[in-house]
Amino acid sequence: MMFGMRVRGGLLAALIMVAAPMGGALISVPAAAQTAASITVEGNRRVEVETIRSYFKPGPGGRLGQAQIDDGLKALIETGLFQDVRINQVGGRLVVTVVENAVIGRIAFEGNKKVKDEQLSAEIQSKPRGTFSRPMVQSDAQRIAEIYRRSGRYDVRVTPEIIEQPNNRVDLIFTITEGSKTGVKSIEFIGNVAYSSYRLKDVIKTRESNLLSFLGGADVYDPDRVEADRDLIRRFYLKNGYADVQVVAALTEYDPDKKGFLVTFKIDEGQQYRVASVDFQTSIPTLDAASMRSFSRVSVGSVYNAEALEKSVEEMQIEASRRGYAFAVVRPRGDRNFEQHTVSIVFAVDEGPRTYIERINVRGNTRTRDYVIRREFDLSEGDAYNRALVDRAERRLKNLDFFKSVKIVTEPGSSTDRVILIVDLEEKSTGDFSVSGGYSTTDGALAEVSISERNFLGRGLYAKAAVTYGQYARGGSLSFVDPYLLDYRVALGLDLFYREQLANSYIAYGTKTLGFSPRLGFTLREDLALQLRYSIYQQEISLPSQLANCNNNPANSLLAFNPSPAFANLNGIDLTSTSGLGCYFDGEASLPVRKELQSGKTLTSSVGYSLNYNTLDNNKNPTDGLLIDWKQDFAGVGGDVSYIKSAIDAKYYTPLVADIVGLIHLQGGILNQFGGSELRMLDHFQMGPNLVRGFAPNGIGPRDLNPFGTRDALGGTKYWGASFELQMPFWFLPKEVGLKGSVYADAGGLFDYKGPTSWAATGEVNVPGCVPPTQATATTGPNPGTCLGLQYDNGNVVRTSVGVGIIWASPFGPLRFDYAVPLTKGQFDRVQEFKFGGGTSF
Repeated sequence: MMFGMRVRGGLLAALIMVAAPMGGALISVPAAAQTAASITVEGNRRVEVETIRSYFKPGPGGRLGQAQIDDGLKALIETGLFQDVRINQVGGRLVVTVVENAVIGRIAFEGNKKVKDEQLSAEIQSKPRGTFSRPMVQSDAQRIAEIYRRSGRYDVRVTPEIIEQPNNRVDLIFTITEGSKTGVKSIEFIGNVAYSSYRLKDVIKTRESNLLSFLGGADVYDPDRVEADRDLIRRFYLKNGYADVQVVAALTEYDPDKKGFLVTFKIDEGQQYRVASVDFQTSIPTLDAASMRSFSRVSVGSVYNAEALEKSVEEMQIEASRRGYAFAVVRPRGDRNFEQHTVSIVFAVDEGPRTYIERINVRGNTRTRDYVIRREFDLSEGDAYNRALVDRAERRLKNLDFFKSVKIVTEPGSSTDRVILIVDLEEKSTGDFSVSGGYSTTDGALAEVSISERNFLGRGLYAKAAVTYGQYARGGSLSFVDPYLLDYRVALGLDLFYREQLANSYIAYGTKTLGFSPRLGFTLREDLALQLRYSIYQQEISLPSQLANCNNNPANSLLAFNPSPAFANLNGIDLTSTSGLGCYFDGEASLPVRKELQSGKTLTSSVGYSLNYNTLDNNKNPTDGLLIDWKQDFAGVGGDVSYIKSAIDAKYYTPLVADIVGLIHLQGGILNQFGGSELRMLDHFQMGPNLVRGFAPNGIGPRDLNPFGTRDALGGTKYWGASFELQMPFWFLPKEVGLKGSVYADAGGLFDYKGPTSWAATGEVNVPGCVPPTQATATTGPNPGTCLGLQYDNGNVVRTSVGVGIIWASPFGPLRFDYAVPLTKGQFDRVQEFKFGGGTSF
């Protein structure tokens, strides 16, 4: 029985051998006599015979069996060197016939305008002088198409063309039809009740296409960006108390009619939760859990905030590490009450696994120095592994804005208690050359050319040079910042500046300022920063000669101006007498201005500090949070002037209803004299629309009353301001237009001038009983009076106004248009109901 099966098996093998085509790529060859040395190779031109034979590995006894022949055949095909490989048996010998692939002579790209040849060449696998492979060429065409899709061009077509050349060579041409960018035509939200679609569009990065989309790229469809938007929406809801939120899907559909994508986010909001209780537990006997309460940013009764919870865990874990519990792990637990919509939070502090950092490997930084990256870590090799510190380092690296992407992962170390931190980075351009232009009713037309580098020499330094030229303002500046002074988390800044302010319709004089200011910055907390600074600058005033030629000294026989007989007597005042009042008739500048001009260049040396508290949700377009800026400067550390100047500015944003944002803005300041020097007019606060809209620059506060002079604003030593504003979108316009409207009411005051009021050198000294100047009336002209010194309006008048505005976050930069009507004002205030300001970088 067994014998019969063997016979049938032998006959079957013989039949297979006879039926097999002799020219096939695969053939069953008896594993009898063949060895690698007995293989005959035909058809090869460039590949050596021995190289081809080397792919056939003999089996036991140095013989080639069927399995070895099959493996050799597959190996030859996989080299990509051959179009065809055939194995035949001729007269007991194994014959390997090959047809070699052609060699690529050159590779060219045609039709590509948006992507350079160099970028495409780096992406494809086919190379000049390399082996031509049709599957590889097809793969390269797909790679090129993917490059265009990543930049938003989904209509791209890539056609490879092969041009035969002599000597088995080919030229490879990729013909590219780039097509137009494929934009996002609409963004819709389904399931959102608590927040409107208009509000949620502020949260995501993707934008809808509009007429000005060519100036940006946020409207170009990017699947990675859409997926990131899902996480942004989820985090936004979690931050605002919706603990059960789910962004179920982000659906994208290409619409051939609109030639763009339709993006739809499906959201399951759930209910908003509030914090019912906050407790602390620990399994570490020597650690008092209650002592961690001060590091919690979660309070009872507040809306549940996942972001505040994460920051609380981070700060608690870092504090535990500082106390010597290097392996402590803080785990938050939230028990939800679905009926009352509350969350009871418990922070559990436990002893974690004893794991150490073996190495920190940084990859992808071709330009940035390693130490610039490593200094953002609060741990190093050999330290206890602390996930909170690793997350903080990742956040810091992202905030540097040096990299397109930052990701820190862990890998097992050399033992079970060791881990390796892998920092994967993708660098991006950090240099910026910009030409900025703008116009405002205050400064006129203005242009600036600047060049800056955020990562100078790859050392994490910031450097900037700028030149400004405009109608009324000119100057230049050099800035340098080292964020890690002597390897400490202290920022050193150096500024050298020159500013020139020209006379205009708001001020009769010009100023030139040249100065230098070093500063030190400290980040006390994520929301609190301190800056210490020193400033030294030289300042001088310029005036046309006709505005500075007054001399009322009776001993002066050559008065600067002697009016004609027709004006010899005005309202009983003899203008040609030795009183010298006639010198004002040609429009003299105010006494403090001329006195400053006479003093020449003045040197100011001051030290100061600023405290900045910032909890805004968005620095560019805030809708919620508080911003407080408190600063003081002490002049008199050398120099020619001395004073103490204090100012505070506070803004509170809060969302109201239907995407309307409320803004309360409070500000105030005081200037105090100390030492023996007199306060200069230039050191006083000057206010206008920056305090109460509806008034001109330098339009409010104490003012020179001489009707024949330039009536300069003198400024004040005290000011206060309060404003309430409602900002609302134009719901009938697409979100991407970036237009918002505002209505507001302002109130404020500037008062208490304490500068010079007399000048003995020119005889401008008031005497008891002198007559102050008066304005012109319907029946009489202006009366200069008989007081020779400064006469000014110093009343503490409350200025108020109401107005409307348009705020445009345009591609040309932020623009704002305001129209305000003063309700109450001082007698000599100057009104400017319309104000416009804005600028751009391109």
